[in-house]
Amino acid sequence: MHRFKDLDIWKLSREFCSDIYEVTGSFPETEKFGISNQLRRAAVSIPSNISEGCSRKSNKDFSRFLEIAMGSMYEVETQLLISNDLGFLSDKRLEFLVGKLNAIIKMTSKFKSILK
Repeated sequence: MHRFKDLDIWKLSREFCSDIYEVTGSFPETEKFGISNQLRRAAVSIPSNISEGCSRKSNKDFSRFLEIAMGSMYEVETQLLISNDLGFLSDKRLEFLVGKLNAIIKMTSKFKSILK
């Protein structure tokens, strides 16, 4: 078992979650139950699955939860791109968030490969 609070991927994904909450706070009110909610839920799923995976007794189980977290990362990226398409997110903000997300994806992939 791993201590999730010690993992950089968990720390960064938790920080990224706050970024998503901040940016979606400026989305139109009509999107409160639309893409804002979906983005927030997918972002929260990332550190949540990392921490849940840490509680598993085998690296194989932990790896499965990292896969789920990775799926949420790509879901968030897609939703950020759509938010940009709809004009809810500037190109500059999109670039910043996707850059941060890509760093988390790379770190998670590397960590996952070490688990095997």
